[in-house]
Formats: sequence, C-alpha cells, structure tokens
Amino acid sequence: MNRYHLPARTTEDGLYDTVVTPATAGWTHSGLKILELEPGGAHTFATGTAEHLVLPLTGSCETVVDGLRIPLRGRRDVFAAATDFAYAPRDAEVTVASATGGRFALASAECEARLPARHGPADAVPVEDRGAGNCARRVRGYCMPGTFEADRLLVCEVVTPGGNWSSYPPHKHDEEGEDESVLEEIYYFETDRPEGFAFHRVYGTPERPIDVTAEVRSGDVVLVPHGWHGPSAAAPGYDLYYLNVMAGPGGERAWRITDDPAHAWIRDTWTAGEAR
Repeated sequence: MNRYHLPARTTEDGLYDTVVTPATAGWTHSGLKILELEPGGAHTFATGTAEHLVLPLTGSCETVVDGLRIPLRGRRDVFAAATDFAYAPRDAEVTVASATGGRFALASAECEARLPARHGPADAVPVEDRGAGNCARRVRGYCMPGTFEADRLLVCEVVTPGGNWSSYPPHKHDEEGEDESVLEEIYYFETDRPEGFAFHRVYGTPERPIDVTAEVRSGDVVLVPHGWHGPSAAAPGYDLYYLNVMAGPGGERAWRITDDPAHAWIRDTWTAGEAR
C-alpha cells in the first residue's frame, strides 16, 4: 500500500516539492503541487483542464491570472493563521512571484465550467473549532460548498494540537447518495517542528479493501481513493497540520460523509461533554 503514502520529496519535480496529478494518483479529478520559490523567484504555469487554488503555506506572493493581478499577503507558516488565496479557472495562465520567497500549495480539480479568477481574503475564511478534549482541532474552510464558489474543487486545512486526534471518528465519502458524495482526497502534512511526526490511517470494506497505517512527517502525502480514513493522530509535543484537497465525479459539488458505524458514537460525546 506504499502507493498511497508518498514521503516528502519523493514526487518532486523542479520547483515542485510535491506533485500529485490524477494520472499519478490513479483517479480522475484531484491534484496538488507544492511550489517552492527562492526570494525574487517566479513561476508560470497553465491550468489546463483543471481549476486551481493558489494557497500560501509560508510567505507572500503576487499571483497574476490571465493578466489579473492578485496580491497575496500570505502568512508566516501554516500554524499562524488562515491565509488569503487566489482562485484560477481552467484554461488560464498563472504566474506566482514572491519577493521574499515561500512555499505555495497549488490545489486543483479537473472541471467543466470556467469561473472567473478571484481573490479569497483571509478574513472571509470560515474557521471552526471541531471536536472536544483530545479530539479538538481547528478547521479552516477555504473552498468548500457554501464558503467559496468553484466547479469541482474543495479545499480545507486542519490544525491538530500535539497529542490530539483529528479526522475522527473515521469517515468515508466514496458512494453517491443522500448521505455521501464521491470525493477523491489528498492529505498533505506538516508538523511544527522538523523532528515532529504523526500517524494516519485508511482502511476499507470487504468489497473495496485498502489498508494504510502511515507515519507521516512534514511534506508527506497520503492519498485516499476510497474507504474509511482517520484518525490523523498528532504525537504529543508536535502540532500537526494537514491540507485536504478533494474533488470527484458526482453531479453535485458537496461534502457529505458517513462515519464508521463502529465509532460514530464518539461524535455524540462532544456535545455531551464526555469526550476523552
């Protein structure tokens, strides 16, 4: 199952530390590249048939989409706060330039509609504290249904304090219906210290087996084509960050999940004040 755990820089290509495309992942829609620029550096790329989000991980940049200038103030690092971002449609040319240097996530989804390029301000990003006790974490919903318009792309990020579990209870989104939507998902991880680590779990059903238990470190990626996923367990002493990129073939852009029935009861304890 190593094909689903991509250690840091094992997919690097030129200025990209990480490259995940639908073709390399073995699915149809979701993609992610991590662009690293030196001070004064710039990079131009074509979006092709995929819409993109340019999301600063560290540093600031100026993004130009088909001639439209979108300055991004960015942030010190992923643990500091939410960032502003730029949306680039399919069939566009994008330039990312950074006077100070930095690292920038290019989240993408194959799509049909061509929407206008836009700036997503940091102060408009919904920030939600989920869970309780050692299941507490903070979620930043950049490009989710109801928070920012896109054709297929869904993007959020999660910060989990050291010793806590997130993506928990384990859940899945691999069937189309009232309670689920089909979404391929990319997890990109960072920790707040270079020696930090965490663990991530993906497991399937008898009909669609998958079995991943990965020790993840900064720059690692885990692919979730289907199956229950979670927890993401942050080792004590090391705060954990992950970026989620999702997209799928369904007719509706929606994030609907089903908890693993064996562990769904845990969600109820958050409101009852009994989480442990």
